[in-house]
Amino acid sequence: MTETLILAAILIPCLVIAIVFHEVAHGWTALMLGDPTAKEQRRLSLNPIRHVDPVGTLLVPGGLALAGLPVFGWAKPVPVIKQRLDNPRFGMMAVAAAGPGTNFVLALIGAVLLGLSVDVNAASVGTPDLFTTALVYFISINLFLALFNLLPIPPFDGSHIVEGLLPRSAARIYDKLRPFGMILLFALLLVVPYVFPEANIIERFVVPPVEWAMGYYFAVADWIAAL
Repeated sequence: MTETLILAAILIPCLVIAIVFHEVAHGWTALMLGDPTAKEQRRLSLNPIRHVDPVGTLLVPGGLALAGLPVFGWAKPVPVIKQRLDNPRFGMMAVAAAGPGTNFVLALIGAVLLGLSVDVNAASVGTPDLFTTALVYFISINLFLALFNLLPIPPFDGSHIVEGLLPRSAARIYDKLRPFGMILLFALLLVVPYVFPEANIIERFVVPPVEWAMGYYFAVADWIAAL
């Protein structure tokens, strides 16, 4: 029970920071590109209460962590009105990319702090202290959130980037799939693993890129530690 509480005390703040900064980055980018909707609705605040979704930010990631599965979650989406952007096509791509981009930057900050605090090799094979453990989780959560959101499945950020890169005729067809995105997502995450447990969709398609990226971030931490 104590270990579970300690894990929750580490994971929840890391996840809240990752998600809140992700959403605020969307809002600030939209504001800079002409859409003040997020500002008007007071969503440019770092106050997590304005962004936290009880299910997506707390219950789902907490349950995944206790089940030993990769941790991810979501917040209340920051409102962006495409038509209010100065250049809607480019603007939606930039707004979408801002969220994952911020998570990559946060993971880099975590890697620098990790390098300043400990030798990364000792952290990965030894018995790390609480701060080191928190930093490792912080890096992994931000990378997972960034890469997961880059999947080209509506309503993830990756879908807006893909839509902006497609020819306009193909983009209109792709946009029509948006209402079915969440159905597809839950089918991939819940139905398919239940029917085909050997499929391991997250472990096969999301975890390997996260582990690959973490290798580079740990290399940065190792380089910092060696200075």
